[in-house]
Amino acid sequence: MGQRGMIHVYCGDGKGKTSAALGLMIRAAGRGKKILFVRFLKNDDSGEIAVLEQISSICQLRMPKVPGFYWTMTKDQKEELKRAYTRVWESIEEQAGEFDVLVMDEFTSTFRYGLIPNERVLSFLGKEGERPEIILTGRDPDGRVLEMADYISEIKAVRHPFEQGIPAREGIEY
Repeated sequence: MGQRGMIHVYCGDGKGKTSAALGLMIRAAGRGKKILFVRFLKNDDSGEIAVLEQISSICQLRMPKVPGFYWTMTKDQKEELKRAYTRVWESIEEQAGEFDVLVMDEFTSTFRYGLIPNERVLSFLGKEGERPEIILTGRDPDGRVLEMADYISEIKAVRHPFEQGIPAREGIEY
């Protein structure tokens, strides 16, 4: 590493936030950088997972299974996910120094719902000195996170097939 990485936020209501992060990961891997990829609030049923496993410089942090969309979870399920994600956050803090790039997909919702220890997260993001490049994705990022960001890219939905009742398609949306 050798320098302080910058913070990127890919946000908005449009399709492509995760895709943008994946593109950056592939570019970084192509330049010999070591990447830690964390997928919050998603399960491993997505096309990119198999491909990323073939790239030796990309490490995917295994996540607990998510029992559905956050708003459909019971209070107990939310509490269990919060406990699990707190353990995940501890692992991120411990491992981050070993990587050049840290990508946290669906970070903004995870932060907004308080599923990770927000004050510790803000401290981590604001830490002085050497750190990996940090990429955060999701809708409606917290203003405190935006204040720390070096890059903010907003992806706006203009039209999406979901509006016509077309569900997510394998290989395109997942």
